[in-house]
Order: sequence, then structure tokens, then C-alpha cells
Amino acid sequence: MGLNPESRARFNLERASILLLEESPMGMSILVQILIGFGARTLHRCETVAEAKDAIAKIEVDLIICDAMGAGGEGYDFVEWLRRSRIEPNCFAPVLLIAGHTPSNAVARARDCGAHFVMAKPLTPIAVLERILWIAKEGRRFVECDTYMGPDRRFKNEGVPAGMAGRRRDDLHGEIGAAEDPNMDQEVIDSLMKTRRVEL
Repeated sequence: MGLNPESRARFNLERASILLLEESPMGMSILVQILIGFGARTLHRCETVAEAKDAIAKIEVDLIICDAMGAGGEGYDFVEWLRRSRIEPNCFAPVLLIAGHTPSNAVARARDCGAHFVMAKPLTPIAVLERILWIAKEGRRFVECDTYMGPDRRFKNEGVPAGMAGRRRDDLHGEIGAAEDPNMDQEVIDSLMKTRRVEL
């Protein structure tokens, strides 16, 4: 998804409650400036995971922007805790995870902890806006099982892989059986395809 920078569309986060978890003062300042530029007024700034957990228990948030927090990856652990916390509605809040580096293992870790999206630093306002809009539009269902809770990790639903049984009630099967109703005659099909003159 790409936004046209010259677009006249209006976007305003004035009514949104946003929790920011960023240990670096400079990183926090950049996030705050970007979000204030989008009209955000209610920003809950947390420098540690403990502060963020305390805030989650007290306030309702609409969006969480969380830093991965260095080599220890405390940010990933926070997102996983959030999803399992059962503190509603915050445990279902969209999470945008940001990291200094995003190799494939970091992206997989972000996906597996329950984040909606992971972004690499440095952040730009247009990139942050694109991700927020993408999260708002995607509407992925939440999945809960023994090893995972969070948005469905599949970006595309292309059905069950060949040779595997479906695990969800609404999974479509790849096998095509015999026709249940009689097939249409070729003459009927041809008549449907012909252009006709219609008088109004």
C-alpha cells in the first residue's frame, strides 16, 4: 500500500488513546512528534515494560506502538504478555512493533508474539501512517490456541495447502467432486453470453 504524499485526504487521531513503549528518549520524541502531527492528543508514554503493564491495567487504549527494546527483546515479551493478559479490550488492541533491525528472525518473532506489524527504524511519518491505515483496514481475526494468541498470521487466505486437512470450520477443501445439479447445456450458456437489445 502506498500513500500519495499529495493526497488531500484527512486523517486525524484526535480521539485515539495511544500507548507508546520506547526506552530511548530520542525515539520517544520522534514517535510523539509523528503522532501529534496526525492530531493525537492522548499519548501514554512508557519507558519500561513495567510502566506499560501498569498503564494497560488502568486505561483503555486504541493503538500500541512498542519498541523491540534492544537485544533482550523485552518489547516482544511485552506483546506476548499483553495478548495472554486477558485485560479486555486492551489484549485485542492493534500493536505496531518497531525495531532497529528487522532480519527475518525478528519479523518471525514479532509475528509469533502477536504484533500486527513490525517496522524498521528510522521511522518516517508517511510510513507510520501507512502502517496505521493498513492495520485499521486489514480486519484480521484473532486466533487463540495453546501456543499463540493474536491476529491471524496469514495475510492471504488461499485455502488449505494441498495434502493437508483443514483445521478451521470455514476452511474450503481443494477437492472438486461430482456436480450436484445437472450441468447447463452449451446452448443455454451461449444464449447467456449473447448481447441483446433491451427497450426501456
